[in-house]
Amino acid sequence: MTPVPRPTALASPTPLSASEAASAVGRTRTVCGVVASARRLALSSERLTFLNLDRPHPDSPFTIVIRPGDRDRFEGPPERIFFGRRICATGMIEVHRGRPEMVARDPRQVRLDAQASP
Repeated sequence: MTPVPRPTALASPTPLSASEAASAVGRTRTVCGVVASARRLALSSERLTFLNLDRPHPDSPFTIVIRPGDRDRFEGPPERIFFGRRICATGMIEVHRGRPEMVARDPRQVRLDAQASP
């Protein structure tokens, strides 16, 4: 009797670069890039944290947004942890003011890219 092959789990789609993220608006995907600028808007009413990939704001092709209540769940200030480093973030790609972004509600959504050189 010939063994029946077991179905394998589908591989997740290849991560997108920051500049490719706009092509996946409305879908949950992983986006990777270097945090070119990062800041916390301490004076705004929402106190949002922004991680801009590949180019500094306002020219960044993709931004990761972290809300205040979620920010406290990171091991430290995200703008310090990730600045200048290559990261990957997984979540729903949305559009805000005509630009693609992702809201990171859980620290597990954002990680250092294991493929990046040290």
